[in-house]
Amino acid sequence: MITTLLSIVFVYLFIVLGYMAKRIFKEEMNTKTLTLMSVYFLQPFVTVWGFSTAKLHSEHIYVPLLYLAIIFVLLLPTIVLGKIIFSDPKNRAIFSIAGFAGNTGNIGIPLGIALFGESSAIYTTLINIANVFVIYIIGVYIYSRGSFSIKDSLFNIVKIPIIPASAVAILINIYDIPLSSQIQEFFKMGAYAGIVLQLFLLGTFLQGIRIKELHPKLFAGTISQKFIIIPLATAFILSFTDLSLFVQGVILMEMVTPLAIANINLSSLYDCRPKDVTSLILISTLLFIPILFLLSYIINHYYF
Repeated sequence: MITTLLSIVFVYLFIVLGYMAKRIFKEEMNTKTLTLMSVYFLQPFVTVWGFSTAKLHSEHIYVPLLYLAIIFVLLLPTIVLGKIIFSDPKNRAIFSIAGFAGNTGNIGIPLGIALFGESSAIYTTLINIANVFVIYIIGVYIYSRGSFSIKDSLFNIVKIPIIPASAVAILINIYDIPLSSQIQEFFKMGAYAGIVLQLFLLGTFLQGIRIKELHPKLFAGTISQKFIIIPLATAFILSFTDLSLFVQGVILMEMVTPLAIANINLSSLYDCRPKDVTSLILISTLLFIPILFLLSYIINHYYF
């Protein structure tokens, strides 16, 4: 318990440090440079290290595939709805993808252990792996479309190094390719640096945000989608599967996690209103606290 509390304190400490750094140095603190460092250099370390934390088995693959299927089923009508509601391409891009790019790693994995026990870790880890592909393929394309053409948006996907890094990590995992302790420590150091920079970057974007300036339609649409439409639709789809209630509960929990910090990376990288995205992340994280109690009640009464 003490270790967990200290970890939470350290997480918020790095966010506060980022906030203070941006407040003190203002324009000298270049958020675009930090984003480039995170996406192109350190996030691949986080991905490779993440794959090394759990061994892949064929019987577990169905869960992340189902997670991806639910994402695609809900994403298509959301994109169509976004075109109807928003005339601005950047607001449309944020509405279309932000709610689907949940924080399945930093929040989802430890929350799964807290609510379901350690037996959930293999499922939450694999779902987080699937979510990496959602964010850095679909997310890259949709956020790019807020400012770029279709051709340039597709090229942006190719340029992101996380996808090839993930492919290499999967092969290493599946074929049990041995890595020396020195190489493992190298990836771990890079991953921790990436996590710290990500938290620091969130703090820099939190400095100067004005929630009241957030577009009302964007706020209402994204938050309603995240905490009402997606959970209800997921529960409905899962009711037609033969998965155990335990696994269904894990998937539902991951779908409800607040917006991922990775949304900031992509919105900043492709000039798609990163301040608005940061506001949505902050709001979704705050709203998730009372929702967590409701989620815990539902899980205890219906999934156990």
